[in-house]
Formats: sequence, C-alpha cells, structure tokens
Amino acid sequence: MPPANHTVDAAEVAALLERGRTLSTPVLRAAVDRLAHPMDTVAAYHFGWIDALGRPADGDGGKAVRPALALLSAEAAGAPPETGVPGAVAVELVHNFSLLHDDLMDGDEQRRHRDTVWKVHGPAQAILVGDALFALANELLLELGTVEAGRATRRLTVATRKLIDGQAQDISYEHRERVTVEECLEMEGNKTGALLACSASIGAVLGGADDRTADALEAYGHHLGLAFQAVDDLLGIWGDPESTGKQTWSDLRQRKKSLPVVAALAAGGPASERLGELLAADAKSQDLESFSEEEFATRAALIEEAGGRDWTADEARRQHAVAVGALDRVEMPSRVRDRLTALADFVVVRKR
Repeated sequence: MPPANHTVDAAEVAALLERGRTLSTPVLRAAVDRLAHPMDTVAAYHFGWIDALGRPADGDGGKAVRPALALLSAEAAGAPPETGVPGAVAVELVHNFSLLHDDLMDGDEQRRHRDTVWKVHGPAQAILVGDALFALANELLLELGTVEAGRATRRLTVATRKLIDGQAQDISYEHRERVTVEECLEMEGNKTGALLACSASIGAVLGGADDRTADALEAYGHHLGLAFQAVDDLLGIWGDPESTGKQTWSDLRQRKKSLPVVAALAAGGPASERLGELLAADAKSQDLESFSEEEFATRAALIEEAGGRDWTADEARRQHAVAVGALDRVEMPSRVRDRLTALADFVVVRKR
C-alpha cells in the first residue's frame, strides 16, 4: 500500500530506526534500573532484555518509530540529534506504559512474539510497572531543569492524557453496536496520534524551537499517527501472525470497532447489513472464544466486501499526505525533511 509519488528507502529508514535505538536504549536501561525490585526485572522482560527466567535475551523491542521521530525533531530545529534523546526516552516510557496496561485490559497474551507481562508476572505487576514507567518519563524530563524541559513535559502530559482518553473510548466502543467513522478517527487520533505528535515535536522543543515550529511538527506527527493506526487496523484483521506477533483476526476476537469495521458498517449494502447483524449477535454473546476460524474469516470477508478494507487503505494514504504536507510549514534542512518523509512512507508500507 505505498503512497503515491513516494518510495521507501528501506536502508535509510532502518538506519534511522537503529540510530533511535542506539542513542536511546542506554538511557532507557538506566531509567529502568531506578525501579525497585521486582519492577526493574518485569520491565526488563517487557522490553525484551531478559527472558521469563531472567536470562539475558535479545528480544524484539518494537519498531522504534517514536525515538527516531524525536531525534529527527531535534534536527528539524537545528539542534544535534542527541538533544532529543531525553524526549525520545520519555515518549518510549509512556508508550510502553500504555502497552502494559492495554495488554491487560484487552486480554492480549502475546506481544512481539512473547507472552505479555501480565501473563508471565501477573496483572498487579503489569499495572505497577506501567505506572512506574509513566512516572519515570516525567522525572527524566523535569530533572533536566531547563525551561525547554518544562515545555516538553507539558506537551508529553497532554499527549498522555489524550492517549488515555483514546483507550477509554476504544474500550467503550467495544460494547456499542454502532460507532461512526468520525468517532473512530477521534479515538485513534487520541490513542495513537497524540503520542506520535509529541514524538515529532518534543526533540524540537528541547532544542529551543518556538511553538509555531513545534505545532507544525506536532501536526505532522498527529496525521502520521492516524496513518499508522489505519495500517495497524488493517494488520489487526488481515496481518500475518508471523509478522505481527498476534493471533489471526486479533481485532475481531476483541470486538474492536476499528476503522475497517466502522467503515464497512457505514457503507450500506447487503454485505454491510449482514456484517451488522453478525456483530450485533456477537455483542450479545459471551463466548467468542468458541468461535471457529471460519466464523472470523466470514466477518473479515464481509468487511472487505463492504469496502472497509479499501476505505481504510485509502485513509492511511490520505493521512500520510496531510502529514507530509505539514512539513512545508517548517524551515529545516532538506536532508531532515527527506528523512521525515521517508519515515512517514515506512509507516504506511510496514507489515507489522
């Protein structure tokens, strides 16, 4: 699903993601080491640094899009990439706070091809470690003791509140028969767009950028987040479990009102009506776990027939275009602009 007129330089994007990991991971590890035992061990397991028995591991730490954005954000403001490292780590801590809690609330047993923290260490540890990571994020920024750090913390706390709003909306929508496309986009703008928006601006703020520059970069990140989530929604239904690390039809199993589902229900026509009937019956059932693969496959096929899959792919491309267009409002080195564009391209062509 590549965006029109753009090609993804896979090697360059890989280098940007690796730079984000290389510069942020030592600071991230040092932050986690501050936690009281056993929270430090549980967090280390979550980040893939150790296995369930406490042995060193080289687990999948995620895509690292947010740290990469924070470093590029600093460069967009004319500062060295290292200026954005505290912001990169703070955002990554908040992101993983949300993952720990989301996995528990959603009942997800797998993340990044491993058992989730609540499954291995129990729900209480998942909650506590998530809370601790959120506190660490603010601590790391505020201990810089600068005016810029205060501005960055304010943006991060606002983004975190929106992220939590989005998760609350997501959960509430699971129990409703109908959700509008507008409501779904608002939810995803909060749940995913807010933190990516913060990632795209926090390095610039730490580098001394004014609010106009930071706001433009935030707009880029917000729309990039909507594109990112649209792709996630596609992968949540049709993604390859070998690539995503999740079950087949994972979002359908959780009754998520994701964009493909909502768009299909709003489309009208026989497939849309049949899908609505099935999902209404599902909402009254307490036993989705007993559903066969064929039953989930039927729902996925109806979503596709009603146009939900194509609409969501088109929306990902549209949000990508708006994101890239926001960069025109910022004066920055052309090399940095090209890298931000390449990262945006990566978001809409990824498979996990």
